[in-house]
Amino acid sequence: MATKTPAEIVSSLQAGYTFSGSSVALGAAIVDGAVHPEAQVSLPLAMMNRHGLVAGATGTGKTVTLHMMAEQLSTAGVPVFMADIKGDLTGLATAGTGSDKLTARTQGIGQQWESKAFPVEFLALGGAGNGVPVRATITSFGPILLSRVLGLNETQESSLQLVFHYADTKGLELYDLKDLRAVIQFLTSDEGKADLEELGGLSKATAGVILRNLITLDAQGMSDFFGMPEFDTAELLRTAPDGRGVITCLELPSVQDKPLLFSTFLMWLLADLFRDLPEVGDADKPKLVFFFDEAHLLFTGASKAFLNAITQTVRLIRSKGVGIFFVTQTPKDVPGDVLAQLANRVQHALRAFTPDDAKALKATVSTFPVSDYNLEEVLTSAGIGEAVVTVMNENGAPTPVALTRMRAPGSVMGPAADDAVKAVVAASSLLPTYGTAVDPVSAYEKLQGQAAAPTTGPAVGTPLPPPPPANLPAPKNDGGGLGAEVMGALGGALGGGVKSMIRSMGSQLGRSLMRDMFGTAPRRRR
Repeated sequence: MATKTPAEIVSSLQAGYTFSGSSVALGAAIVDGAVHPEAQVSLPLAMMNRHGLVAGATGTGKTVTLHMMAEQLSTAGVPVFMADIKGDLTGLATAGTGSDKLTARTQGIGQQWESKAFPVEFLALGGAGNGVPVRATITSFGPILLSRVLGLNETQESSLQLVFHYADTKGLELYDLKDLRAVIQFLTSDEGKADLEELGGLSKATAGVILRNLITLDAQGMSDFFGMPEFDTAELLRTAPDGRGVITCLELPSVQDKPLLFSTFLMWLLADLFRDLPEVGDADKPKLVFFFDEAHLLFTGASKAFLNAITQTVRLIRSKGVGIFFVTQTPKDVPGDVLAQLANRVQHALRAFTPDDAKALKATVSTFPVSDYNLEEVLTSAGIGEAVVTVMNENGAPTPVALTRMRAPGSVMGPAADDAVKAVVAASSLLPTYGTAVDPVSAYEKLQGQAAAPTTGPAVGTPLPPPPPANLPAPKNDGGGLGAEVMGALGGALGGGVKSMIRSMGSQLGRSLMRDMFGTAPRRRR
């Protein structure tokens, strides 16, 4: 400890965590080894859109912390999205059962525990698992995110952007994998040779590599994740009839062996929300809080374009009323440009068994404000369900660092019964809309000659407008304030050329060519 007495530290924490508005209660402070229920640690609801990080070694209580925070956000009327990697969050739908051990813990931190179930919606990627099927079309997923899933290098990623550009301009809808394969097969055929040459920058060899990767992706059973009807991310913003926010859990146990796919899919959801939501500025509470579990999977091996797009999304989506909490083992898992934007920190225990662990510990300690605790000691000795906390207060300043014994959830901590989850899914109002896959006329049928010629763009074989360059700066701000800044960020694969392309090609094509920072585009939902 520092030179302050325990009583002085407790008084400082009480003052530092006293807020005028609503807040999410996290737990009670621990000072000099004793829990102090009079020093409650919380996070202002209005500061949730300043983003956050929940970190800690495996088995230290991160998932229970997410569970507890989601319950309180729901109670406050805030919708929540969570990726459920192991199925541990299904218990949110079932009221918890008390015990002597639970009572002793909650009374010790001043928590009035109450058994409660919460309004939960279960989703599943492509219907793989217990949940309403979630799908995205290839065209809205976009070339940058799809390149990430396919494992393409930056040159191949740029080439894939040209393929998307070609499909956009020719009115070839890319709904599923077979549509994209059909376009690439056409471009590498004798019939498409002229169009391939006009694209420039797309070699037949590179197109072949992309095509082979698509075939591999299909062979791995991932084709179900792409198609129609496409999930409308506005469904994540719902509240229950009683006013509580709906907690949407994306169930991932059946695809946890495909981490690159689901982590990229989560980024697509965020990019989609960014595009569709209006500006709200600073509000009393967020429109949505998005918990991004296993966040290190998102950043490992990512291209520069992908990392830049993530950084821009995190920076700008705050003004849309969305808070993002990355969940991972150490702060080092998150790039510095992203970490710098995460104002709220909940750090569970770290282990220092190896030299690399020791370096990670020192790096973690260095990211906290000056503290009354010996953080190296505290972070290696904290028990399960304890965490070091610092958040942004209502004035935009960091709160004092507090070792905290975290609160207990009111619902079941762990998986719910399989029958209970299936009953929630069967009763979902989303199931009639998204439950059954459809296959409308798209690029595959058009290129196979099974449908009429495309009507949303020039005929296949006609000259193309200039393709987008691989790396474009954002469009110049014409004085439109934040709206212009956001439009600049949404230039994406088309960048500064989008306005001239729209003028030269007409508004009919302009609608289909507006791609955002991830190369994603406005899309047909149903």
